[in-house]
Amino acid sequence: MARIPAPERRAALIEAALRVVSRHGISQATTRAIVAEADMSLASFHYAFDSRDELIDELIATVVAREQAAVMPEVVPGQGLRDILEAGILRYFEHLKADPEHEQAMLELTQYALRSPERHPLALAQYARYVELAERSLELAANVADAAWRVPVSQAARVLVAFTDGLTLTWLVERDDDAARAVAAAAADALSRMADPR
Repeated sequence: MARIPAPERRAALIEAALRVVSRHGISQATTRAIVAEADMSLASFHYAFDSRDELIDELIATVVAREQAAVMPEVVPGQGLRDILEAGILRYFEHLKADPEHEQAMLELTQYALRSPERHPLALAQYARYVELAERSLELAANVADAAWRVPVSQAARVLVAFTDGLTLTWLVERDDDAARAVAAAAADALSRMADPR
């Protein structure tokens, strides 16, 4: 059997963990279940990660990076801030629809992290990444639209995260595309009122 380089081993274990959490939930995502999904030995896991929590943290970072690729605003000169924001939220919604199990897994990871004090930092890190992604998106959107935020961008970013959390959970329950698009429009309206033209 060929030796798998450490970065490839880590990536394969992260993908396996995401599939296990998506299908069976975090309670079933044991180290043994993850290595079985990845078709690796338990020793391979411990060669790649110090702990299951380290793997979960990397899993969160991986999914957030994918969301970043999906939602960063497209640079369209002359487009207004509100339209840029709505387009970005709708891109996130399409990302959600393309793989709802992954977003459901992320919600479950948040709940998992909140259930005990020693894992709470995982939830804090997850949401810090969401806010950081939202800040970068909002800063880029304002630059493209030649607008300036009237509130700290971190505050606007938290509003955006709250809107996308609500959109995600509501759509996962209802699967109502029109309602989700209405939320995207309302979020863009609300956020764009937090900025002024330069």
